[in-house]
Amino acid sequence: MTDPTRSVPSNGAASSADQALPTVFDPSAVEQPVYERWIERGYFEANDESDKPPFCIVIPPPNVTGSLHLGHAFEHTLIDALIRRRRMQGFEALWMPGMDHAGIATQNVVERELAKEGVSRHDLGREAFIERVWDWKEKSGGMILGQMRRLGDGVAWSRERFTMDDGLSRAVQTIFKRLYDDELIYQAERIINWCVRCHTALSDIEVEHSEDDGELISIRYSDDVVVATTRAETMLGDTAVAVHPDDERYKHLIGTEVELPLTGRKIPVVADAHVDPEFGSGMVKVTPAHDPNDFEIGRRHDLPALTIMDEHGIITAPGPFEGLDRFEARPAIVAALREQGRIVAEKRPYKHAVGHCSRCNTVVEPRLSLQWWVRVAPLAKAAGDAVRDGRVAIHPKSMESRWFGWVDDMHDWCISRQLWWGHRIPVWYGPDGEVVCVGPDDEPPTGEGWRQDEDVLDTWFSSALWPFSTLGWPDDTPALGKFYPNQVMVTGYDILFFWVARMMMFGLYANADNGPEGAVPFKSIALHGMVRDEHGKKMSKSFGNAVDPLEWMDAYGSDALRFTLARGANPGVDVPIGESWVQASRNFCNKLWNATRFALMSGARPGELPPADELSVIDRWVLSRLHKTLAEVDALYEDFQFSKACEALYHFAWDEFCDWYVELAKTPLSEGGAAAERTKLVLGHVLDVLLRVLHPVTPFVTEVLWTTLTGEESVVVASWPEADSGHADAAAEAEVADLQRLVTEIRRFRSEQGLKPGQRVAARLTGGTGIRADHEVEIRSLTRLNSPEDGFEATASITVGEVSVELDLSGAVDVEAEHRRLSKDLAAERKALEQALRKLGNEQFLAKAPEAEVDKVRARRTTAEAEIARLEAQLNRLSS
Repeated sequence: MTDPTRSVPSNGAASSADQALPTVFDPSAVEQPVYERWIERGYFEANDESDKPPFCIVIPPPNVTGSLHLGHAFEHTLIDALIRRRRMQGFEALWMPGMDHAGIATQNVVERELAKEGVSRHDLGREAFIERVWDWKEKSGGMILGQMRRLGDGVAWSRERFTMDDGLSRAVQTIFKRLYDDELIYQAERIINWCVRCHTALSDIEVEHSEDDGELISIRYSDDVVVATTRAETMLGDTAVAVHPDDERYKHLIGTEVELPLTGRKIPVVADAHVDPEFGSGMVKVTPAHDPNDFEIGRRHDLPALTIMDEHGIITAPGPFEGLDRFEARPAIVAALREQGRIVAEKRPYKHAVGHCSRCNTVVEPRLSLQWWVRVAPLAKAAGDAVRDGRVAIHPKSMESRWFGWVDDMHDWCISRQLWWGHRIPVWYGPDGEVVCVGPDDEPPTGEGWRQDEDVLDTWFSSALWPFSTLGWPDDTPALGKFYPNQVMVTGYDILFFWVARMMMFGLYANADNGPEGAVPFKSIALHGMVRDEHGKKMSKSFGNAVDPLEWMDAYGSDALRFTLARGANPGVDVPIGESWVQASRNFCNKLWNATRFALMSGARPGELPPADELSVIDRWVLSRLHKTLAEVDALYEDFQFSKACEALYHFAWDEFCDWYVELAKTPLSEGGAAAERTKLVLGHVLDVLLRVLHPVTPFVTEVLWTTLTGEESVVVASWPEADSGHADAAAEAEVADLQRLVTEIRRFRSEQGLKPGQRVAARLTGGTGIRADHEVEIRSLTRLNSPEDGFEATASITVGEVSVELDLSGAVDVEAEHRRLSKDLAAERKALEQALRKLGNEQFLAKAPEAEVDKVRARRTTAEAEIARLEAQLNRLSS
């Protein structure tokens, strides 16, 4: 096979001898050499000193432990499309790559490796363990970076950053010190998500909730007090019972005390508006040290917070249950209460939401713990104001309400983690109770008794600095001056709060000296949905529907996967994807390949177009449609409407250009002369523009085709085509639309008569002097109709508008075989109709079946009725 990249020599010029393509497109032969050439030529690098307008996007940093999944492929495709288009438009385009150190995930990976050696991190000690993590990172981490190359990511590899590299560590220490000095970071005991296996606090995004089978136990504390709980073991830490202040049933109890069973302690009954009087008995037990809502009730009523289990989930409350695991203590406590006759009701199984650690699946324990916190109120208000006053736009706008829901009611952020891998909190404690926060240029205190805080920072703390720390902040670097603020942040709506809001808060705070417009980390937030399977179900290994995107790229090529993902990308909406859709995109790439091969073999070439009055109506039509499509695509890109942009391009490329223009162009090309030369120029122009505008989404196939067609260096650095309204031609579009309708109806009629697609028959065309007279050659060519000869006998006819078509089908159709085929199809449709009518006449089916299923049956009935009418008409015509 011919090397598909040979048409792009190393000097960037393609000779006339190279104007050929292999008969088929083989992505595996194209992608790697093309990508390596892009990297060698530095196309994705950016110049900090350029006078071009900047366009910067930072990559949502994948975990160093991660590998490419469909969510990554989806997000990277969208970002790459934006970057490539802006580069072609003349912007200094920078896509910043990098990875996140992924505190818990990475520590767990290395600990598992150590376990295989029979040692733990505690055996090694902190410093030696951290060395092992760095060693693992260098040898095994970052696999996803190579996979990004496979996808075609146009990132500036020379600028790759890591959240634990020296520059970003300096940025983390700088902003911690500033926030601490401004009293926006503090230490306090609060309720946090605690993993008893990982022994660390977890952020909300690291907690996965599922509906688990549990138990709901109703316990009688006294004759008047009954409470219900799913965590009976926590009653050992109760310090109150709460009721709603307006609940008439219990007003007489407010201010009284009740004895807590199994403990002998007296606890008060308090009134709190948080209590829902409609749920259960309308009374709730209050355990401030082990429930976030109870903690807040406790603060409002100055209740003590009793911690009754340790960091391992072991009961520490003195008594018979001390030393039991939390899940051992639960049935033991229920049994003891039952023995005392205090169990009022038991519901098992009881479905309820249970939080699990996303890393190890351990049930998370709400726990009172001394942690470091960010005081978010002023930071969150600034983040909300930036969207309200228009400095930052959220796409789609409908997501603004979710944004304000987060930032207008944000709780203080727990930033400490009980891990060894991560940015260690830069606070030192002295022997006499001193507390010193150290900046990056400060020397930490030394001497006997001084020690650094053991905890590290939440991974989201460092990633919140990503839009500016990657550009050199806190130093005043050329990159920071050129590319901050970033132009857009492309990310999933699921981390709007966890990452985007925090980038906004820190960006506005750290860069406040830049002024309101220059402080924001990005001008736009483009939110996308989650990738789901073709049935709309979440992809998961446990569901058996997870897909490795590399397998699809191996089978169908990276362009096919990218086009499928972008074609499904409606802003803020989840994206279903199935293998058949990737196959269809592969077919689209093949269609472009074949159309370009035809153009090259026909001598097509880009060049200056002839004046409009010298062009045929077919040429004027395709140019009009091309430039309308280009204008539409430009508008859609500006609004991050990737799906609609791809649909517009797909419709033009496949339906209008390949299926109509290429076929219509064959007539003048075969005739030769001036008309053929004009057609070659139009054909070359359309392909040139089409391949350039498709390049951001399908970079590999368009690179090979465009460089072969034009002989130019690379489509990556080609100019983005501008829509030219001067090509608009309503009259040509209307005339070709009439031609298309006529050809389509003749083709349909041929099919109904049982003619094979390539079978030629004689026909007489009359009427419709405009369309018929001007385009009869094209009509006959596209519908396989020969001119009538002696002995012509019209046996079938069709009228479309003013054009009548009479066909001589004598001997062209095997009447008996066609009658059998149509009769068989008719019988099948009558059976389908009968089944649909039977279901729709069944009252039980209509009452119990899902509405979607009923609608499906109704649709099948409608289809069957239409098919029966069509088949009966064909049989009647065949018999006449």
